[in-house]
Amino acid sequence: MEKIHYPLGDKLPEISKLIEVAQGVFWLRMSLPFALDHINLWLLRDCIEGKEGWTIIDCGINNPETKLAWESIFQNELMGLPVIRVLATHMHPDHIGLAHWLCEKWQLPLWISMTDYLMARWLSGPEGGTQVASVAGGVGMADHYQRHGLANEEDLEKIRSRHDYYTRLVPNVPSQYRRLMDGDMIEIGNRQWKLISGYGHSPEHIALSCVDDSLLISGDMVLPKISTNISVYGAEPDADPLKLFLNSINKFLPLDEQTLVLPSHGKPFQGLHYRINELHLHHQARLAETMEACREPQTAFQIVPILFLRKLDNHQLSFALGEAIAHLNFLWHSGKLKRQMGSDGILRFSQ
Repeated sequence: MEKIHYPLGDKLPEISKLIEVAQGVFWLRMSLPFALDHINLWLLRDCIEGKEGWTIIDCGINNPETKLAWESIFQNELMGLPVIRVLATHMHPDHIGLAHWLCEKWQLPLWISMTDYLMARWLSGPEGGTQVASVAGGVGMADHYQRHGLANEEDLEKIRSRHDYYTRLVPNVPSQYRRLMDGDMIEIGNRQWKLISGYGHSPEHIALSCVDDSLLISGDMVLPKISTNISVYGAEPDADPLKLFLNSINKFLPLDEQTLVLPSHGKPFQGLHYRINELHLHHQARLAETMEACREPQTAFQIVPILFLRKLDNHQLSFALGEAIAHLNFLWHSGKLKRQMGSDGILRFSQ
C-alpha cells in the first residue's frame, strides 16, 4: 500500500452513537475542549467467564458532557448487556479521565500498564500538581520551561495557573487495576489480542493487535495525520522520549500492511507501514532543522517557532516547548549537540 487509505471514507460516528468497524468492534467519539477536539473510543463485544457484555477501551475526560454521552450509550447502544471490562491505553486525561467513574459504575478494576497506572495515581494526587506549579524545593513545569528560555512572566504565570490541569480532568484513579504487559495475549470476545508497549508519548502505552483479523487499536502511538506529542517534563528533564518513540513505532512493522488501524484521533485507516515511515521522515526533518538552527546557541523556546509555524495558544505552547526540548535532548544524547547552562540559568544547545 503506497499511502493512507480510509476504508470508511468520511463517515464519522455521531456523539453517543456507534459505528461497527469490524465484527463486534464499535467506534465512538467524544468531544474534547482543546484544539484537538475529539477522541476515538472503542467498544468491543466480550465474554468473560461466561458473562456476556462489553469491553470499553479508553474513557474520555472527566466532564459532564462526556458522562452524559456515556449514559446515552449505556441506555441505547449496549443491547441490554453490561460493561464487563474497562481498559485504558495510557494515562493521559482524554484516555483515563472517566475511568474512575466507569469502573465504579460497573464495579470493575481498570486494565492498564503498571507504569501508567502509577503515574496517573501520582498526578491525580496532591504531589502531581507540583509538576505544573512552581514550588519551593522542587522544579515545576514553569521552572522547567524557564530554564529552557521561556522568559515572559505572563506566560509563566499561565503555566503555574494550570497546576490543577490533570486533577480537573482526572480527579481520581481506580484503586485497583489489572496489569497489561508487553507481549501478553488477552482474549476479548472471540479474538486474541497481543499487547504492544510503546514509549515516549506516555510512560508505558499499550496498543492491542489482533493479527488474525488484521486489527490494531493503536491509541496515540500511530495517528493518521498528526504526530503524537513527544515531550520532556520537569520531573525527568534529561529524558530522551523521541528516541523511545521512534524505536517503539518500529514494533508495529511486523504487522500486515493491510491492518485496519483504529487510532485515538482521526479516522480508521490502512497504510500502517507508510504512516510509520512518514513519522520517521517527519522527525528526521525536524531534527535537521533543529541542528541547523543550533549553529548558534539556541534555547528550546527559540526552537519552537522553527518546529511549529502556526500561532500557538498557551495550552499548545506548553506541548510545543516540551516537544522542542525532546528534539534537542535527542541530539544532545546522540552527541550531535552540546548543552550548556548560562550564568543566567538558561540552558542553550549548540553544535
